[in-house]
Amino acid sequence: MKRVFLFIVTNLAIVLVLSVVLSLFGVSGVLDAQGIGLDMTSLLIFASVFGFGGSLISLVISKWTAKRLTGAQVITTPRNETEIWLLNTVARQARAAGIGMPEVAIYNAPDVNAFATGMNRNNALVAVSTGLLRAMNRAEAEAVLAHEVSHVANGDMITLALIQGVVNTFVIVLSRVVGHLVDRAVFKTERGHGPAFYITSIIAQLVFGILASVIVFWFSRQREFRADAGAAALAGRDQMIAALEQLQRSVAQPHLPDQMAAFGISGGVGHGLKRLFMTHPSLEERIAALKQR
Repeated sequence: MKRVFLFIVTNLAIVLVLSVVLSLFGVSGVLDAQGIGLDMTSLLIFASVFGFGGSLISLVISKWTAKRLTGAQVITTPRNETEIWLLNTVARQARAAGIGMPEVAIYNAPDVNAFATGMNRNNALVAVSTGLLRAMNRAEAEAVLAHEVSHVANGDMITLALIQGVVNTFVIVLSRVVGHLVDRAVFKTERGHGPAFYITSIIAQLVFGILASVIVFWFSRQREFRADAGAAALAGRDQMIAALEQLQRSVAQPHLPDQMAAFGISGGVGHGLKRLFMTHPSLEERIAALKQR
């Protein structure tokens, strides 16, 4: 319930801020409500502000959001040998990858998982679950940390936010264009826009959004292969393969929350059409790709 509340509040705040910005710049009327055409310039500005604005604001607050969604506790002063090892390992890998030292955190969860987030390469967060620390040996855990550090070094969070922004922009523009055409051609509205425009635009935005998400998910799967390769370079190929094999044994247990799958190292399991909407490739594919290196 707390996660749902935080998600709703965050999105409402983003919409409120963007609405104020649009009003200040006089871009509240995207469509030519008094005439018969679309004001494409205003529409593109509107779509770009909302498309990129939402993604970039989410990126800026990503560390804050992740900490509250997972309850992750950042290690500031190590309290035990495990926390000392975590800090030293991430620091060594960050230097090797040429990035600033990320914040390192632990969150309490039974699933064997880890994630990285942050707005840039020098201002990131790497977090591991207590389940991972219990299930994996040091060599396997080091490989997982290297995978997350590679995500940061590759700039995956920024790139994904930009891709999502482009996709959002096109979805907003195309849905309004379709709504306008249906309103004019089918329902013969001559001036302004009738209910058909708003209903059609909402339906089109949902449909286009689902189709466009296939592109975002495809990129997300490709970045996992790149992060695995980066982890192999930082921690060793055999260690990364061993870590993925350990994940195979762990994800068979029903304690990996769906809402965290997109953030974690292992993702989910899917076949057929469902695979198009997965954030991660299968562990079998990732292991095979590493063995071919």
